[in-house]
Amino acid sequence: MFKKLSLILFLAIGLGAFLVLRPILFKKHVNPRIVDRLPDSDFIGRAYVLDLARETSGMMYYHKIPFRDLFTYEFILSQGKLYGLNLQNPVYFFANEKGDWGALIEVTDSSKISEGIERLKSFIKIEDELIKENRVYRFKKEKGYLTYSKNYMFIYKGDDFETKLEKVSNAKYLDITPAWRTFLREKQFKDEKLVIYSNWSKLKENGVETAIFAHNSDSVSFSLLTYIRNKKPLNISLKKEGTNFRNGDFTNKILNIHLDISKLRNDPTDPLYMWLLKIGKKVSFPTSEFLEAWEGDLSFRQGGYQTVKETYIESVLDDDFNVTEVEMEKEVKVPGFSLMFSANKKARRLINRLLAKGILTKDDEYYRFLFSPQLKMKTMSNYYIFHSGSYTPKTEESEKNNGTWTKNGTKIEFSLDSLSKNEVFGSIYIPVNRIISRSRFF
Repeated sequence: MFKKLSLILFLAIGLGAFLVLRPILFKKHVNPRIVDRLPDSDFIGRAYVLDLARETSGMMYYHKIPFRDLFTYEFILSQGKLYGLNLQNPVYFFANEKGDWGALIEVTDSSKISEGIERLKSFIKIEDELIKENRVYRFKKEKGYLTYSKNYMFIYKGDDFETKLEKVSNAKYLDITPAWRTFLREKQFKDEKLVIYSNWSKLKENGVETAIFAHNSDSVSFSLLTYIRNKKPLNISLKKEGTNFRNGDFTNKILNIHLDISKLRNDPTDPLYMWLLKIGKKVSFPTSEFLEAWEGDLSFRQGGYQTVKETYIESVLDDDFNVTEVEMEKEVKVPGFSLMFSANKKARRLINRLLAKGILTKDDEYYRFLFSPQLKMKTMSNYYIFHSGSYTPKTEESEKNNGTWTKNGTKIEFSLDSLSKNEVFGSIYIPVNRIISRSRFF
């Protein structure tokens, strides 16, 4: 009887152990996904290459770009199939502040990739070697690397390949990093075809929790839609209206700001306040005094040339060959430069501080900001206006916070579109013809 009970107990324990251990003993191995392999970086993103090709085809043909047939949806799709790459799913990429970057592409047939590498060898020198049991193709001159397996291709350029390869090749199922998990769950721009996400440490130092950029384009301009989420509630808001300079035909730089900063000036611990202090220290700018006096409107315009009269002393010989000094005037062309800001009763104190620090200098009736041309100063209501030339630039009422910045012929337009409690929406526009006509952006 005792033996029978012992046998029953043994069988019961064995059955229980089998049921408990069964999921482990017969666990099916699941390969990691592409997103599980992605390394953390300062900037991460995804691109639907085929959709981007479709979106930009009009731009390519409008500007008659050479070899534009190589960038069409049909050609890229056919090349992907030819070399075993799945370009219908997103390509994931990453980049760091120091300049290295990489991308992962889904593979459907790894046996076809070697043919593509052989074709590449006719254009560029490639060396292959074994690194951590992975066959790696190295573009030594370009500091580039390529490796692949049955379900992914990894491309990298930079000095930290082995660290990145460790994450890519040894990832486990559901081993996605927190940054990539957060990005892929992000609702902003989720339907856009090219999205860049960042929680870069330098952004966090300035109170920015997340920054996201999305691509948009037409035949005329390439644009980046911008979204910024702050850790703390923002202490600034948009004004309904303010005064700024009118844009002109010869304007190459203009900036218009109309903000309510009443909360910002009263909170020195605000990340934006602290960032402005940090920037101001570089030129000994009295940021605190400026924020106390400033009422949130600022307009800057530069471009073209204006004619001004300058006084100079000339030595003149009279009929008896005596030298006398005569004060004369001449017309001189100076760069067009205008600055205007709204201020309260503390404005005069701010002007005196700028003069004391040498940021603003005065010579007779003229002023200079550091290396600016000679400027006249005029007050209009609660605005201070500094301008080169004889006439005050034309102004207008506007609610827009925007600007244009020209660098080596490339004119970039940007705008602050909306502000909410913790969020900022903006846009950056870049003319397509400048991107196309130059081998470098700037």
